[in-house]
Amino acid sequence: MGWVVMSERELNRIEIVSQVSQGRMSAVAAANVLGLSRRQVHRLLKRLETEGAASIRHKARGRPSNRRIDPGLREFAVSLVREQFADFGPTLAAEKLEELHGLKVSRETLRKWMVADGLWQSRKQRRTFHQPRLRRECFGELVQIDGSDHRWFEDRAPSCTLLVFIDDATSTLMQLRFVKSESTFSYFEALKGYLADHGRPVAFYSDKHAVFRVAQQGAKSGHGMTQFGRAMNELNIEILCANSSQAKGRVERANRTLQDRLVKELRLAGISDMEAGNAFLPGFIERYNAKFAKVPRRPDNLHRALNVEPDRLRGILCLRDERYVSQQLAFSYDRRRIILEENDVTRGLPGKYVDCYEFPDGQLEFRWKGVSLPYSVFDKDQRVTHAAITENKHLSAVLEFIKHEQDKAPPKKRRAGKQRTRYEPTGRRSPGRPSKLDAYYERKHAEQDAAAVASDKA
Repeated sequence: MGWVVMSERELNRIEIVSQVSQGRMSAVAAANVLGLSRRQVHRLLKRLETEGAASIRHKARGRPSNRRIDPGLREFAVSLVREQFADFGPTLAAEKLEELHGLKVSRETLRKWMVADGLWQSRKQRRTFHQPRLRRECFGELVQIDGSDHRWFEDRAPSCTLLVFIDDATSTLMQLRFVKSESTFSYFEALKGYLADHGRPVAFYSDKHAVFRVAQQGAKSGHGMTQFGRAMNELNIEILCANSSQAKGRVERANRTLQDRLVKELRLAGISDMEAGNAFLPGFIERYNAKFAKVPRRPDNLHRALNVEPDRLRGILCLRDERYVSQQLAFSYDRRRIILEENDVTRGLPGKYVDCYEFPDGQLEFRWKGVSLPYSVFDKDQRVTHAAITENKHLSAVLEFIKHEQDKAPPKKRRAGKQRTRYEPTGRRSPGRPSKLDAYYERKHAEQDAAAVASDKA
């Protein structure tokens, strides 16, 4: 007799029934152990003594299941999926088979059939692998930057964003800062602290956020770079954008670690606001780097000295733009009307462009060849523009501003009815239809001009 396949349960039955056969255990005790009746134990005992241990095996082993699905039904279902639902998942395909063809097959059964016939791959099989990128060799050669929107203070405060600067060569946390959202001013604020602590790196490595990269490369207006890019150009720091999240995996993994460790550290310290959190971060960075920082392959530090005066650095880390000055010494900026005061400098500015500087504290400054110009502001409605396009990373901050404005003043009444553009009189009169005499002289002048051109050619 060859090998007999048996389950662990069947082997256990052989052992217990053998003890009953040898008189070492009663049938009642064996029934209690096996969870069977006493009469069933006697049946197994008789089978063991007459046919041997192999008879204890389940009689249905090796036979087709009585509950099996007809092979023809399986083939029909798979053929329908192949012809009509080839790109469907098992769940949707099972629903459509029942809905359109009256063929009821469980989702898991259909999934096994589709896998066996090559119509479906599991999530593990569909997984794509990204080739790991080696670290840079020197400290300060490449610094990855990113913002992580999270409930850093849990339920003790609203969610906010943590700006993370991490060195690619050593995984050293270079700068952390809590801000309301990822914006140009918030990155300028974090960058100012970074430059003061470490100097200028060779390059920053970021995602394709609008702070770092112009989304519409073919735009006719602008200079092809963002405000952050313009500041990096003036500081002689390169800005590079990753093509995927995996490409800047060091800062992404650091975000995941911080969302676990930093949240708990802030809870233990009893910190519930961004100001106290920013004061807590330097000590946390020191402890984090002592545990997780790596040694670079080369000992060189490629950070360069800042060598920029504070006043000039303030003029770099701000929003800069240009505005065309009208004949009335006025122009628009950020939905406000700016009126320059008349003096010896501003009298010659109509028809020219002035430089606009907007600083993080809200201060506005307008300059002509480095000279600050006095001005007054005519404020317009400062509420958020209706149906304004808002990025997801700015949504929390924008909603907070909207709620503040709604509490402060009711909205202005708008006209109802058809959305037509109303005629606005300009005060200029139309010259009207030309008279017959004007048409005669115009035709005569045209004939004289044509004759003069013909004589010149002759």
